[in-house]
Amino acid sequence: MNAGRKFALTGLVLWLSACASAPETRKDPKLTGPESGPATAVSTAPKASDAKSGDGKAGDAKAAVQPAPVAKSLSGQERDFTSAVEVARRGELTIAETALKALLEKSPKLGPAWTNLGIVQERQGRFPDAERSYRQALALEPDQEAAWDCLVRLSARTGRAASLEAELREALTKQDSVARRTALALNLLLQKKHAAAVAEARRALQVSEQHVPAMQVLAQVYAREGKFELASMVLGNALAIDAQDAATLNALGLVHLGLKERPQALERFRQAIALRPDFAEARNNLGTLLNEGEDYAGARVELEAAVKAAPDFAAAHLNLGNAYRGEGDFPRALAEYERVLQLQPDAKDPYFNLGLLHLDLEPAGMDPLERLQKAAAFLEQYKSKGGTDERTAQYLKDAQKGIDRETRRRERERKEGLKKAAGAAAAPTTAPEAAATPAPTPGPPATRPGASGKVSKDVR
Repeated sequence: MNAGRKFALTGLVLWLSACASAPETRKDPKLTGPESGPATAVSTAPKASDAKSGDGKAGDAKAAVQPAPVAKSLSGQERDFTSAVEVARRGELTIAETALKALLEKSPKLGPAWTNLGIVQERQGRFPDAERSYRQALALEPDQEAAWDCLVRLSARTGRAASLEAELREALTKQDSVARRTALALNLLLQKKHAAAVAEARRALQVSEQHVPAMQVLAQVYAREGKFELASMVLGNALAIDAQDAATLNALGLVHLGLKERPQALERFRQAIALRPDFAEARNNLGTLLNEGEDYAGARVELEAAVKAAPDFAAAHLNLGNAYRGEGDFPRALAEYERVLQLQPDAKDPYFNLGLLHLDLEPAGMDPLERLQKAAAFLEQYKSKGGTDERTAQYLKDAQKGIDRETRRRERERKEGLKKAAGAAAAPTTAPEAAATPAPTPGPPATRPGASGKVSKDVR
């Protein structure tokens, strides 16, 4: 195995953290732009700043679900609501949906419960039901930030961002609203209309200068444009307003990476996770960095938590496959890469990583020649889908060398077998039969270095 081979890394997830997404996969850890995606996590309690404004936090284009605000109800309702959300956070979506529906039958005007029901439905892939739930939450609470955030991302994910943009613009002509204005800014950001997104975020901040979600949108645009110092300044102001906003901390981690400040990035991701253990995007980002540092066991812990919180988070599944590959676990790595292809059939990077998986690991029971041929086939598929990683050509050469070597070995064995058979046929029939030589006892398997990435410097 070539210990210097590196797998394709998915891009780190950009922030805002509400009902957001599974990011596109990438072959390096550069910042990625926001993409729409599935709701991925549910949170339970509002922050102090939320209590003042009544708004939830906005979320990353490739992010998990930031909390819908907690219902402003008493005892029984609040207890039922909190219990349902906790169940959802554990990934027991069917039970959570049943609990939320039961609560809404008794209290149909609980806007946050409708938002969380939509989040659960979106995570189950039931997008029309999720949209109806988000819109019901907004009918009850027109300025509920979390519901707008989820609706914006769902519309982008299902190819209807332009129609929602028109709907938001029309609504704003009738009545201005910071929540709607921020939703429009996020909608424009998801459509990569950066100048327009900046303009709308600034308009929202003119009305409410301490509106953190608008700051997050603004900073995200700056980061996408490589203006990391400016993004850092905006996020620093947001953190001064609300030091407990996990989405802001995750965003700052990405900005630190843009500024080549890896230790600070790691710390920010860990802070975000401490505040929100179900924050799938922060865990994915931390896991990506740990993979890069060859801490595969640590990466596995973070990435398993990410996919538990966000079952259809393709980037986290890709990175989890990389962690398993780094630990030499062929079956689990294979399963994760195949899961990515189920979620994103047009993705390129899983083929690159599947090629390296078959090139570097030797699973029990798989024919060596078949394994190497599969490695070459996966790398060719990566190229045919537009993959441009410059390492591909060398990896294909490595696979072909292995195929040629294995083919020659088998040919030698075949000729030796024929030679022995011919010698046995020519031997005198009266010769005493030679005693069979007992097969040697197999020794322990050969030790192999880490399955992917560089070999640790203390291993020789």
